Amino acid sequence: MVVQIKKLTDTARLPARGSAYAAGYDLVADLTEDVTIAPHTTAMIGTGLSAAIPEGYYGGVFARSGLAAKESLRPANCVGVIDADYRGEIRVALHNDGDAPRVIQAGERIAQLVICPFLAVDFSETEELSDTARGSGGFGSTGR
Repeated sequence: MVVQIKKLTDTARLPARGSAYAAGYDLVADLTEDVTIAPHTTAMIGTGLSAAIPEGYYGGVFARSGLAAKESLRPANCVGVIDADYRGEIRVALHNDGDAPRVIQAGERIAQLVICPFLAVDFSETEELSDTARGSGGFGSTGR
């Protein structure tokens, strides 16, 4: 599959995998100056890229595990969704969960993009649902 990517700036970098078997493609901050994210706040960080995600797929924007574990930075919405019909700049709402300010520099890897298929469905309202062994048991109801 080929996903068309458009550079919106001269400094934007195409998404790239960190290893041959990586599912995610690193997204890089496209900045003209450093951005400081204060503790427990969110900053919008542009990538300088837009994409044409194929129909039937979406782009999932996930945290980079090292950035989350070592720097307490993650996408504010936990997983961003880039719909197939969106053509604007891919931006990451990066949240600082830590107690110290964090600085994002131009060219820094800030998130990872995973192209995922999805099923488009129709919802049908009903008065009754089929019964199952679990029923309406919620969190922890399976004993695990």
